[in-house]
Amino acid sequence: MSLRQIKEFFVQKLILICGLASIFFVVLIFLFLTKEGLAVFKTVRPLDFIFGKSWYPISEPAQLGILPLIFGSLIVTLGAAIISIPIGIACAVYIAEIAPLKIKEILKAGIELLAAIPSVVLGFIGMVTLVPWVKSTFHLPTGLTALSGSIILAFMAMPTIVSVAEDALYSVPKSYKEGAFALGATHWQTIYRVLLPAASSGIVAAVMLGIGRVIGETMAVMMITGNAAVIPQSILVPVRTLTATIAAEMGEAVVGSEHYFALFAIGIVLFTMSFIINVTADLFLHKRK
Repeated sequence: MSLRQIKEFFVQKLILICGLASIFFVVLIFLFLTKEGLAVFKTVRPLDFIFGKSWYPISEPAQLGILPLIFGSLIVTLGAAIISIPIGIACAVYIAEIAPLKIKEILKAGIELLAAIPSVVLGFIGMVTLVPWVKSTFHLPTGLTALSGSIILAFMAMPTIVSVAEDALYSVPKSYKEGAFALGATHWQTIYRVLLPAASSGIVAAVMLGIGRVIGETMAVMMITGNAAVIPQSILVPVRTLTATIAAEMGEAVVGSEHYFALFAIGIVLFTMSFIINVTADLFLHKRK
C-alpha cells in the first residue's frame, strides 16, 4: 500500500468511528433520560402526566400535568414558524437566484453572523426592546407573551432555513433553468414553477430543521415568554415551554424526588419531539423524485 492509500484508510476509519460514536452517545442520552424519567410513572399515570392541566410540582399532593407546557411550546413554535418560513424561503430564493454576487456574499455573511449570536443575547435584546413594544402596541398588562417568544425564535430559526433552502436551490441542475428559459418562461415563472418544486424536498428539510431549533431553544423563551404554566387562550398571553420548565426548575428539584423524575420525563418528551422532527427532515432531504 502506498502512503496515500494508508492515509485514506485511516481517514475513512476515523470518520466511521466518529459516526458510530455520535450514535452511541445519542443512545446513551436516551437511556439515561429513560432511566430517570420513567420513575415518575410509579406515582403518576402516563395519561395524567401528558394530559394533566395543572403543573404544581411542589404542592401537596404534587400536580404533574404537562399539557400547559406542551401547548406553550406548540404555540410559540407555530408562531415562530409562521414568521420565519415565508421570510426564510424568500431570502433563500433572493440569495440563490436574484441577488448580484457581491450582495449575495454580504447577505450570506450576515446570515451566518445572525446564527452565531447567543440565544441569551437575543433574549436580552427582546426583553429591552420587543417586550415593551408588544405591551404598548397591544395594550397588554405585560409584554412577556407567546408572541414575543415567537418573534425572537423566528430570528433564531431563519439562519437555518435560509442556509439549507439556499443550498437546495443551488443544487438544482442548471439544465432545469435553461430548459424553462428555452420554453419561454420568465425568470419569476422559472423560480416559481421549476426551481421551487425541484428543490421542495430540501426546502421542507430546511423548515423542519428550523422548527427543531425552535423547539429546543431554552434561554430566550425563558426570558421573554412570562413562564406561566397555564393553557394559553391566545398568543398574547404568558406561556411556559417544556425547555424553560427544565431550565428553571432543575436546580431547585431535590434529587430523587417526584419533581426531579418529572423533569426528566419532560426531557423524554422533548427528545422524542426533536427526534421525530429531525428524522422527518432527513427523509425529505434524501427524497428522490
